[in-house]
Amino acid sequence: MLTTKKLTFEEFLAQYPDGYGIFELVNGEIVQVEATRAHKNVARYLVKSFDREIDRLGLDYIVDKDIVFRTKTASGKEQGRNPDVGVVNASVWNANVLAYGALTEPIQLAVEVVSTNWEDDYVDKLDEYQRLGIAEYWIVDYLAIASRNYLGNPKVPSIFVYQLIDGEYQVKQYKECDRIISHTFPELVITVEQVVTASLIHKL
Repeated sequence: MLTTKKLTFEEFLAQYPDGYGIFELVNGEIVQVEATRAHKNVARYLVKSFDREIDRLGLDYIVDKDIVFRTKTASGKEQGRNPDVGVVNASVWNANVLAYGALTEPIQLAVEVVSTNWEDDYVDKLDEYQRLGIAEYWIVDYLAIASRNYLGNPKVPSIFVYQLIDGEYQVKQYKECDRIISHTFPELVITVEQVVTASLIHKL
């Protein structure tokens, strides 16, 4: 029986199909990450919102949609993740500007916009990002896809903000007209409704 060799993070970077989309290393295999235009609209809105705050306050951050970094699972398996939006300290990013975009250090903030495989964001990536030490993690469930165990009943579009406190994530759920509170961008003024509206999905 033929078995495919599982890739390490370094092998994943060497084989990354650059220019052909977004990819992650999941369980030793290169997996393409597909996103709808609505999904991309939400991510773009957040990139612009974060960028404005960085410029306005002169913060030492870089925001990008193509930041790849190494994580590890509970069993020690290397994964390569590429969040929909990543915020990294400029000093970390610029420590080696000739290097490719992949990082092994924790970034400051990761945002995952939820797709049909929502458990990846709520379970797998949550655990990996906590282990890596990412200070802030947003799960943007603009279509209310996750189960009622997470979203409540009735299910409504929600944004979950996880803050790393003493090595463990503490979570706060935001919905409707709630202003999203971020430790990374404490003066940021955006609501869940604004993020959902940015998807340009209109109710029929």
